[in-house]
Amino acid sequence: MNASLAQLLVHLDASPQVAQRLKAARQIAQAHGAAVTALYAVTPNFVELPFAPELGPGAAADLREIDDELQASARATYEQSLTESGVHMAWAEIRDDPVIALFAQQALYADLLVLGQHDPSGAPSSGVPADFAESVMVASGKPALILPYAGMLPAVIGETAVIAWKATREAALAISAAMPLLQRARRVHVLAWRGEETAVDSNLLNLDGYLKLHGVEAVWHSQGDEPQALGELLLSRACDLEADLLVMGCYGHSRAREWVLGGTSRTVLRSMTVPVLMAH
Repeated sequence: MNASLAQLLVHLDASPQVAQRLKAARQIAQAHGAAVTALYAVTPNFVELPFAPELGPGAAADLREIDDELQASARATYEQSLTESGVHMAWAEIRDDPVIALFAQQALYADLLVLGQHDPSGAPSSGVPADFAESVMVASGKPALILPYAGMLPAVIGETAVIAWKATREAALAISAAMPLLQRARRVHVLAWRGEETAVDSNLLNLDGYLKLHGVEAVWHSQGDEPQALGELLLSRACDLEADLLVMGCYGHSRAREWVLGGTSRTVLRSMTVPVLMAH
């Protein structure tokens, strides 16, 4: 039973990492016969930066010029990606606020989002909120492949996949979303902690049976009791297993009209060294 991807939505901004996002989206789309929409979505400097009337009308024009230059840079990177044939690509843009809500609305019509990890050393006027990736996932309910801002992408994403398994809605959604990639993987590893697969009745459903029904043979790694620093351990084990994809749930909770990431998700999003496919 093969799963499929038909529409990818990749986030564009003016950062240097845009080329890698486009490359990853094209690679996945080509393997699955999917279409790619590249959506340029940033908060304009005219909206984001403070504006004092005493600066005069020229300041507003200068800010708009900066926005136009940033958009042109992203568009040039997109146009360069079109030199490789074989994938249906489309350009779209959002140059308004609130950028997260508007991007999340477009995400409703995609099977998978391709987003970038927040770069803490990036320009403060990039127009992309630091919590963009997790906020879009929560607002849209759609899974996202998040790429690290540092280092080179693997030649193929998903040749060796590691699943961080917890018997939760979020982890199950991430696995379902990742199934098209898992079915093409050469190696799939499952990291599970004590108590995650406790069923003894052979007629009860479990993750190993679910994966096998989808044609995925996984190697299981029992990790004992779940540690407090789970995020660091996940990244360390993914490195040990030479993974080029980590599949996991994105956890968090609402607090005073604000969505707060769980500790493990926050650590992985901050320190990730491999592409991570997440779902909330």
